[in-house]
Amino acid sequence: MNADSDVAVLAGLGYKQELKRAFKPYEVFGIGFSVIGLIPSMASVLVFALPNGGPVALVWGWGVCSVFLVVIALALAELSSAAPTSGGLYYWSHMYASPRWKNLMSWVCGYSNTIGNIAGVASVDWGCAVQLMAAVSIGSDMTFTPSTGQTYGVFVALVLCHVCIASLATRVIARLQGIYIGLNIVLCLVIVIAVPAATPTAFRNTAAHAFGSFQNLYGWPNGFAFILSFLAPLWTIAGFDSPLHISEEASNASTAVPWAIVNATGLAAVFGFAVNIALSFCMGTDIENIMANPIGQPMATIILNSLGKKGTLVVWSLIVFVQFLMGTSCMTACSRQVFAFSRDGALPGSSYLYRINKHTGTPVNCVCFAACLASLLGLLVFAGPIATSALFSLGVTGQYIAYIIPISSRFLGGEKWTPGPFNLGVMGRPIAYVAVLWMVFTIIVLAFPTTPNPSTADMNYTVAVFGGIIILSVLYYYLPGYGGLYWFRGPRANIDAYQRRNNSNGRVSVVEIFENEKEKRAREENN
Repeated sequence: MNADSDVAVLAGLGYKQELKRAFKPYEVFGIGFSVIGLIPSMASVLVFALPNGGPVALVWGWGVCSVFLVVIALALAELSSAAPTSGGLYYWSHMYASPRWKNLMSWVCGYSNTIGNIAGVASVDWGCAVQLMAAVSIGSDMTFTPSTGQTYGVFVALVLCHVCIASLATRVIARLQGIYIGLNIVLCLVIVIAVPAATPTAFRNTAAHAFGSFQNLYGWPNGFAFILSFLAPLWTIAGFDSPLHISEEASNASTAVPWAIVNATGLAAVFGFAVNIALSFCMGTDIENIMANPIGQPMATIILNSLGKKGTLVVWSLIVFVQFLMGTSCMTACSRQVFAFSRDGALPGSSYLYRINKHTGTPVNCVCFAACLASLLGLLVFAGPIATSALFSLGVTGQYIAYIIPISSRFLGGEKWTPGPFNLGVMGRPIAYVAVLWMVFTIIVLAFPTTPNPSTADMNYTVAVFGGIIILSVLYYYLPGYGGLYWFRGPRANIDAYQRRNNSNGRVSVVEIFENEKEKRAREENN
């Protein structure tokens, strides 16, 4: 598809082309794969898998969970092909939900998606700050232990750096994706090949231990502990919608975006499985000692036992750098969601947020907005380590609510479904059902505390924080006289051609536009 066709597809969805289409298909994949940031993400959340099953949780927990994550990716990919726009999730909710509920569903989906993306930025940058401080601890032979305040200061500095990068011209951000892809793959190969090769005999495990040893440190029943270990792959393979949010900056978006979602998820699932097997063979048998190590990062401890101080600093520096790059992609995707939602007037201050910087051609105001909220959300870390875990689960919960609404609406709303080039055919419905059921199950699991019988300090803050934000957004919607109920009508068309090309459903289908473009090209060739 040429650039004019992409513009025509977007026009059919009601929007004029405002951002530069500089992302090539492999770069669209790059932003999805870099947002996953496999090794840095696994390093950040390994602490949730090891105490809830040990090697069994690492290997088989990842394997089981990954299958369902690919199913979610397939369901979202089909929707993204049918209507590729930066605000896709809430746009689809409004397009397919029943007329009675479509405004509210679109509103809740948009806020949930925005919250999830901002929490993703906060969790990625907090993980990067912790990893950076872990490197300092390793370099000082464990004589330095960072305080929460010091780590938060580094976190804020990282957020500011990502503001600068995510505000660059689209073509610059797009070209960076090739570097991100290469570094992520190299890092995976280092963990899978170099770490096992260098691991001393004392830390090498047998196949029976690596694939069959179950260690439960937190006191939950073994079956439920295994389920809780899913938090590691759930947070690692997240941000399925990241390629979607840059679809208005991508060429051949109707094909490139869905394949980017599926390929990034599938590749991360396979590579992650291999990495977990390598770690399971190389971490020794004393998980309690790994968890209690003053470094504060289980993966760093495992690598230190295998490579020694110098080798660990080299590998860990690369992990920290890739995590930093991951944060730039998260900030970019998040800012585009904010841009799309403010374009439709749903966010407070939308008139200020919905602006394109004349120098960079990017929504700089939206980048700054996302950064401010991420920094405020990061204050949760001062409530203790359990509250810190809410940064991770909040991102997953927010995104899953935003995924469930449009996937369900497609089948429950009764509106006509017109597929795009990426089409699952008869498998679309069962895949959607499995995806929704899995996400509902996951949200319930994420609401549980880390240990049974928690105290006030050990409670899971995800429900309180996410629930509070959603309640506030709904109250804002129903605010007498001023709420969204009185003025929010879903996506706002900002192009005259949209009204002129309306069909009976109030939308011009992607397939219709493809056919129009095909007929236009045929006429030109005949002439």
